[in-house]
Amino acid sequence: MSKNLQKKFSISKELRERTYKFALGIFELCSKLPNTDEARIIKRQLLKAGSSVGVPIYIGKEADGSLTLNDFIYRVDISFKECKESRYWLRLIVDRKLLQREIVQPLLDESLELIKILSTIIYKCLKK
Repeated sequence: MSKNLQKKFSISKELRERTYKFALGIFELCSKLPNTDEARIIKRQLLKAGSSVGVPIYIGKEADGSLTLNDFIYRVDISFKECKESRYWLRLIVDRKLLQREIVQPLLDESLELIKILSTIIYKCLKK
């Protein structure tokens, strides 16, 4: 087996835990949304995106056991895109005044932090 295929790339336990807690926060926030057509549409989309942020990097065989750099980048990029989509829906909740900003702000802040972390991982991998 070539040297390149033997190299493994991993995600820190801390980042996996942060994405898991982010998903829990999304579920909690969505339970507070009003029962209107508009809120139901946003809720559905946010639940899908927010609960998917950590999946590619949380499951060991997905990102932690990747054999190639390209596979690793691909999986981190999925998490990155799901996090950006989550942030979009969170902003809509605030801008449409479906919930008070104070309720949504911690998840907006965490989504931005996760976006920065994930984009840094991708950037550093692409520089190799």
